[in-house]
Amino acid sequence: MSDHDQQKIPQNEGGGYPQRPSPLPSSYNDPKKYSSSPRNPVKTLCTFLLILLILAGLVVLIGWLIYRPHKPNFSLVGAAIYELNITSPPYISSTMQFTVLARNPNRRVRLDYDQFSALVYYKGQAITPPVMLPPLLQETKSTAVLSPVIRGASVLVSVEVANGLLIDEVYGVVALRLVFVGKMRYNAAMVKTRHYGVYVKCDMLVGFKKGFVGQVPLLGSPDCQVDL
Repeated sequence: MSDHDQQKIPQNEGGGYPQRPSPLPSSYNDPKKYSSSPRNPVKTLCTFLLILLILAGLVVLIGWLIYRPHKPNFSLVGAAIYELNITSPPYISSTMQFTVLARNPNRRVRLDYDQFSALVYYKGQAITPPVMLPPLLQETKSTAVLSPVIRGASVLVSVEVANGLLIDEVYGVVALRLVFVGKMRYNAAMVKTRHYGVYVKCDMLVGFKKGFVGQVPLLGSPDCQVDL
């Protein structure tokens, strides 16, 4: 080889023949790798619904933490018996009035009572028919006075109930249960909850003897329980 031919052959820095250029990565030859794939509409909808449920749950949790509704409190403070007679076969005829304080302990939530009725039980048996009370809208941190007059004309009872009442009237102590039944819902600003069934029972011992008419003493501390 002549000197002229040797000068035409380029050589790299390390000597020898020039290296062959490395091929481009496969990613450069794949146009699909950089193309945007269409989104799955079902997956997008599920993600949206999940986020919506999470936000709704947070709103409900925050609302509950702010308002945190409590059950109402009931307390019996007075009772009067104007009639409590037993006739055959046996029937009980009665006229009674009770004074009950209903308190709303909530600072931000009102209470709406509807379809509210009261009746009296003796030894687990109703001795009066239910008496409907007017609807009640109770403001926050307020106390309402309920004074229902409950009458029952010739209510059929069992022999055990009639005999038990006769014996109790002789001793001068009668155990009665005043019951309120109805519907209630919480009312906070523009939000109203569904109606809850409310059941209030007030157990009491009253000093009563046959023939007495008027206000009767409450013996002990009457207990009122509220169930929703």
